[in-house]
Amino acid sequence: MNMKKKKKMMMMMMMMMMMMMMMMMMMMMMMMMMMIVLMMMMMMMMMMMMMMMMMMMMMMMMMMMMMMMMMMMMMMMMMMMMMMLMMMMMMMMMMMMMMMMMMMMMMMMMMMMMMMMMMMMMMMMMIMIMMISCL
Repeated sequence: MNMKKKKKMMMMMMMMMMMMMMMMMMMMMMMMMMMIVLMMMMMMMMMMMMMMMMMMMMMMMMMMMMMMMMMMMMMMMMMMMMMMLMMMMMMMMMMMMMMMMMMMMMMMMMMMMMMMMMMMMMMMMMIMIMMISCL
């Protein structure tokens, strides 16, 4: 009787041990699976973050480029305006010079005319004197 009991007990113990082992294995498996899922999730998150960062960088670059373009355009506009102003100034100067030249020419002409008139008068006077003396 004693022996049988012992055997039974042994069997029970063995069964219990097996069950425990199985449970442990199952737990381990579950843990592993969970870990893998977690890892996957982490990887996904990292990828998403990277993508976001890249997008942000791209956006920043685009913005910078746009700003640069705008600045260049502004500079060009300013340059054009300056050129226009300069041209206008030059034109004005030229006009002024032309006017001055014209004035000078007119003055010269007037002077010449006056001189001619004076000469004519002198000639007339001379002729008159000669005529009187002849008489």
